[in-house]
Amino acid sequence: MNKILQLKGKFKHQTNRSGGGSPSLPKGKQVNVSHLKDLLRDLQQTLAFWNEEKTIEGALVSVYYYHVVAKSNRIKGLLCKGSELPDDSICGSKFYGVKPQQHVFTHYVELDVLRESIRRLSICIDIIEQQYKGTITADDVEDVSNNKVSYYHPHLPKTHFLRIVVDSYYVEKFTIDKDEEQITEQAIVTIYKTKVRTADLLRKFGIDMISAKTIDETTLRLTPDEFELLRQKAPYLIAMRTSDLSKITLEDIFPCEPEVVTIPAPKNEPVVGVIDTLFYEDVYFKEWVDYTRMVDPDIPTTSSDCDHGTAVTSLIVDGPTINPDMDDGCGRFRVRHFGVAIGTRFSSFTVLRAIREIVTKNRDIKVWNLSLGSALQVSLNFISPEAAELDRIQSENDVIFVVAGTNKGSTDPENMRIGAPADSINALVVNAVNRAGEAASYRRVGPVLSFFHKPDVSYFGGDRGDYMKVCMPQGENLVRGTSFAAPWITRKVAYLIHNMGFSREVAKALIIDAAANWNRRDDSTFEIGYGVVPKRIEDILQSPDDEIRFIMTGTTDAYETYTYELPVPIHKEKYPYWARATLCYFPKCSRNQGVDYTNTEMDIHFGRVTEDNYGMPKIKSINRNRQGDAGFHSLYEAEARNLFRKWDNIKHISEELNPKSRPKLVYDSGMWGISIKTKERLAGKNGKGMPFGVVVTLKEMNGVNRIDEFIKRCILRGWIVNEVDIVNRMDVYHTAEEDVTFD
Repeated sequence: MNKILQLKGKFKHQTNRSGGGSPSLPKGKQVNVSHLKDLLRDLQQTLAFWNEEKTIEGALVSVYYYHVVAKSNRIKGLLCKGSELPDDSICGSKFYGVKPQQHVFTHYVELDVLRESIRRLSICIDIIEQQYKGTITADDVEDVSNNKVSYYHPHLPKTHFLRIVVDSYYVEKFTIDKDEEQITEQAIVTIYKTKVRTADLLRKFGIDMISAKTIDETTLRLTPDEFELLRQKAPYLIAMRTSDLSKITLEDIFPCEPEVVTIPAPKNEPVVGVIDTLFYEDVYFKEWVDYTRMVDPDIPTTSSDCDHGTAVTSLIVDGPTINPDMDDGCGRFRVRHFGVAIGTRFSSFTVLRAIREIVTKNRDIKVWNLSLGSALQVSLNFISPEAAELDRIQSENDVIFVVAGTNKGSTDPENMRIGAPADSINALVVNAVNRAGEAASYRRVGPVLSFFHKPDVSYFGGDRGDYMKVCMPQGENLVRGTSFAAPWITRKVAYLIHNMGFSREVAKALIIDAAANWNRRDDSTFEIGYGVVPKRIEDILQSPDDEIRFIMTGTTDAYETYTYELPVPIHKEKYPYWARATLCYFPKCSRNQGVDYTNTEMDIHFGRVTEDNYGMPKIKSINRNRQGDAGFHSLYEAEARNLFRKWDNIKHISEELNPKSRPKLVYDSGMWGISIKTKERLAGKNGKGMPFGVVVTLKEMNGVNRIDEFIKRCILRGWIVNEVDIVNRMDVYHTAEEDVTFD
């Protein structure tokens, strides 16, 4: 087996050299006046409504696009005034319809902005009727843009005219969305952000918003009566809502013959955080657990309220002892356990507030296990409040959550969607499989927001008579469920971060890359994620003799972060390799942006270095990704998301192990390269300085071990190359963690 390599050297950075360009229509397309008049009527009706409805001191306007649109194709001439950009007024987004799927953005604007949009659109209609006989084409737009045709209007500058024409091509309609559904239990509700303070706004409707009921500025818990009051008086304010009372997905529990288990006293093993139900403090491994009860002490509890949490923690502390056939080589871990729930139902609102407090007060913990999950399905159009809170915590802190993928019951639908918080984008979400690596009978499925690959990975969770042992208050029991698959991944992540010294970005990339191996395809189902994680930790940290596997880390300090200096060994003037790469990062997210949830996109290009049409170096990516290349016409947004996972915080690109594959040509540079291009959805530079981790694998087509040659070539090119040695790293870790006694 070959050791994994760490390549250390300086990535280079450069700004975006391509300009935005003038407004234009796709080739062969046109805009008719009849459609412009429809849009004008929409805006006039919207203005009339908000002239009567004064509660929010402005207007909420939903823009329905014909398709899923890139940021560059959102409106730029309408719903804006002066130098203000329409993007700055977006307060929500969602998908609508199926084929084709449509983007819907909700804007909050002043009434003067609506009036200005109506004025501009009216002038635009007059121009097209008078000068273009009611239809303006892509060629007409290009002629105006390039000054081939003179344009002058005293009240509508050329840029505004062109922008409105292009806006009208992509926009189907303007309207006011209203929530019309009733609820029967407490809900967590998010309202659109306006210029009126949420507390003052709700007070107008007789709803008292106090800090004890709020999660953030626009998200709060409402009773059914309070929600109905809001729905009747201001249904246009409701952006998102979900049930507060979540039913924990139940796992099957079966008794078994107890075995006498002993455990040595803990030393300086890594500490993992667990947030779960209560913990039973009279178990054989109790010395390994630091327990804090977060549930009101006045609430009566029984030992059964400790079942789930105790079982989860038992696996993290001592899973291989209880299940010798599942020994992962990771050893034991200490656990700091926080009991936040009892029984089978819990308040999402209460757990949300508890998690925030727990992580803030325990900053030394880097890896958290969360096996609580809702029996309800996640929404298709927005992230759950629980997942959003986890994503916020992970983007702001150097921590990672491992989350169970949730289970379905025997009466639930076959393709039941996963439940909160398994829709967390930054978390590592784990589904369950049987011994054969097949999706467990109780598994639930993704994707999240119709796009994100969730769950991320899978692991054995027990199924159909083949169960897993855990320790509960009553002793050993047999169980099955995603709750018990997740702790095994938590152990591996903790090992990679604490014992091996990797960043969370690298740890996550290693787990996903190992699960995907050479088998991942984007047409896979959303049942097992990228694949099943290997059992043994050395199978993640080592590779076969015919593979070169290396790790790279960096930060996004400019639009493009790149290196063209990867000296892959050449054989007979060719590159005899299949290649794959996995990129992971932890972006800031915006729940109020709906389906456009992640603020930052990292687009990875990996492959041989060649030249573009201008003689500049470029990477011929192994997945044929040309986004951002000079002279390349951008793909439609839906295509970019489908083909290249645009806006996903995990990128896994891989060539197929086809025996008919031929070695690759060597270009003049004789190098391979990695390029990461960073884009932002919002005005702020949320991706500036964001860390990332990349895992690259090259598999030799003839089974030859070329790792020594690769190491030598890298050193000659100025790279610092470290071989990841499990034994040595462990020795270093244990030495560093030893207690020192001074005489």
